[in-house]
This record gives sequence, structure tokens and C-alpha cells, in this order.
Amino acid sequence: MTLPSLPRRALLAAGASLLATPALLSGRVQAQGTRVPIRIGNIPVIGAAPIFVVDKEGWAKEAGLDLTLTTFQSGPHAIQALASGTLDAYVAGIAPLGVARSRGVDVKVVAATASGENVFVGVPRLATHFAPGVAPAEAFKRYRAATGKAARLATQPAGSVPNTTLQYWLWEVIKANREDVEIVAMGIDATQQAVLADAVEGATVREPALSIILKSNPAIKLIEVGDRLFPGQPGTVVAVTGALIAKQPAAVQSLVDALVRAGDLLTKDPDKAAPAVAANLAKGIVDLEIIKAALKSPATRFVIDPREVIAPSKAMEAYQVKLGSLKEAAPLDALFDVRFYEKARRPG
Repeated sequence: MTLPSLPRRALLAAGASLLATPALLSGRVQAQGTRVPIRIGNIPVIGAAPIFVVDKEGWAKEAGLDLTLTTFQSGPHAIQALASGTLDAYVAGIAPLGVARSRGVDVKVVAATASGENVFVGVPRLATHFAPGVAPAEAFKRYRAATGKAARLATQPAGSVPNTTLQYWLWEVIKANREDVEIVAMGIDATQQAVLADAVEGATVREPALSIILKSNPAIKLIEVGDRLFPGQPGTVVAVTGALIAKQPAAVQSLVDALVRAGDLLTKDPDKAAPAVAANLAKGIVDLEIIKAALKSPATRFVIDPREVIAPSKAMEAYQVKLGSLKEAAPLDALFDVRFYEKARRPG
């Protein structure tokens, strides 16, 4: 089910063209003579880096856009704001969007930003049971036998990509005994803090949390990577309201154009992109070198083409139905509007 990424050479070639011609991005909206405000809700993960680059490199302003970024601790929380009309765009996991559309929220995915982001880590007392040759389900069983307690695993709320991904890995991939684990839902920052404070035994995390955790305590173990948790794991996407598309299609096109440019820079020269990412994501708290490491991490794969995440998103939606976080599968093809990406990548 895993979908191939765009060839690196193709990305670099396209990136060279876009990076050399910033005027191409600004003409559509600036020609209207007004700056278009776009209120964006995002989650604080490296997967959202393309929107941070667009914002801090000044490419949004060049394109006649006025971006306002608001951080949320999970996709479901951002969806609530989107549904209430306080956001025009959403940069977070794909999974909550299917739930939102099933409840009548008019939203379209116009770009992706990353895939395979969520990985699973274990603190030392759990990680020691994940020895070579020991099946993961057996490792959880041994932990419970040794401690008399189920392993507490932190992740984001039900309906989110991290939560869905973790449950898929536990119940479908490794076939863990449900008595051996306990899933604890919390926000992104709280998950990182819980792992570092030794308050849980394991967690699904994304970058830069992974790099921060491993640097802070090298005894914490990266147990499983993204595509092994959920094949082709769909991750962060950019979705906009139907109202924004109807009223400001040129603004949406300029935003996607800039996202393509950002994806190219992040792929071609992550060190150059790092300060822009750090300015929004780290806000001076996280060392720039950590951000650079996170951008090059095996848990980081930037994917702007929304078509790459359609098939795995359908698989994830089907699993959400099985879990009960979604009542029934909706036609996900209607969730995606790939016209803007296709136009952004069209030569000339």
C-alpha cells in the first residue's frame, strides 16, 4: 500500500526553477491590488514545516497573502476551530478531516506536506523488553508480566492520525493483547513531556519531538518507524474551506504554489530552510541544530502532492470506521481538490 515519493531529482529540478522565479508566485493575487487574509490552524510538528517556510521566508506576502498562524495540540482541536468558522485553512493530520466532512464541514485538501511522520518510542523500562528476536506483542506481554501493569502508551485524541496509527499497529500489525497496553490520549507537547518525565512507557511522536527526546535521553528507544506502524501512513495535509476556494481561488492557488516552492527547498536544502521552520515551530526554545536534525530525520518525508496520500487516506478512513471513531466511510475523493497542485506543477 505504500506509495512512492516523488523522485528526488525531479523535485530538485522543479525546485531550482521555482526558487529562481519568485515573481511567478506573486502575480495571481497581487494583481488584484489587495492582500488576502488567510487564518491557518496548524499543529507544532516538523510535518507542518512547508507552511512555516512559506510564512517566514516572506513568500506569502510576495503572493499577496496575509497569513495568521494559530497552533493547536491536535488535529481534532483544529477541526473544531475550522468548523466554527474561525479558521480558513488547516495544516494537520488527514484523519480528522474525514470525520469533519461526514459532519457537514465544507473543506478540501489542496496539498499534502508530509507522510510517515508518526513513530513509536519506548522508555528504557519498556524498551528493554524489545530485544532482538522478540516479537513486539511478546515484548508488551513481558513488560506486563514483569511489572504487573499494562504499558501506558501516549498518543493524541481518538480520530487523530497518531491515535489511529498506533491502534492499527497494536491490533492489526503486531496483534498485541489488549490487556497488555493502555492508550492514554493527550496533546502533542504533553506527550513529549510525558515521555521525558518517564510518566508513560511509550508513545507515538513526530519530529521535532523525536530528536528532542533522543537527545535528552539516549536510553529511550525508537522502536518502530512510520510506514511500519501504518503502511503508507498519511500525515499532515493542507485543507481549506469551500468558502475560501469559492471566494478567493487565486489566493488558494498562490498558497499551493508557495507550498510547492517550500517543499522543494526543504528537500533540496533543509539547513537553509531550518531558520524559517525554527522561527515558527521552536520560537527560540528549541536549538536550531535540533530543527536541522529533525528535518533530515528518517521520520521526515516531505510530500506536497495531495494525490500521494489519497489511497492510504482511504485505508485509514476504513480503519477509523472499524474503530468506531467514524460512523461510516465517506467518498474521500470528494475531500481532495488536486487542481491547484496540478496547476502549480504545470510547466510555464
